[in-house]
Amino acid sequence: MRALGLLLSILLLWPALARAETVLASPKPGWDNPRKVVLQLNAEDPRHVNNVLYNAVNLQKFYGQDNVKVAIIAYGGGVRALLADQSKVADRVASLKAYEVEFVACGNTLETIGRKPGDLLAGVSVVTAGIAELVERQLQGWVVVAP
Repeated sequence: MRALGLLLSILLLWPALARAETVLASPKPGWDNPRKVVLQLNAEDPRHVNNVLYNAVNLQKFYGQDNVKVAIIAYGGGVRALLADQSKVADRVASLKAYEVEFVACGNTLETIGRKPGDLLAGVSVVTAGIAELVERQLQGWVVVAP
């Protein structure tokens, strides 16, 4: 009777202990068909900024660096994380850039806060409107994620 109770306990707890694997959609990602993911960076809250950067790392860990393209598009308050004189994550941005994560800043936001493209961290590109860049990337097949 005790063995039956133990067996039932194991069977009931097994789903909680087992880790489900993510099923990849077809076609599977590869160097010639990478997943394309845009992460929105739209707040200067340090928790939000760090969450976005961790998401970029986790995507590359999961898919493999050659199997995923990651772009982080900053607009609104998120642009401040990419300003050379204000960024508290400059080293992490540089590290992610070394792993081919693309960083894009909103030109409208830069203008609104009285800053110029030269005020950004090295290698950050600028588009006219960050929100429009999200729309266009989605229409080009990128998956837009708002962490």
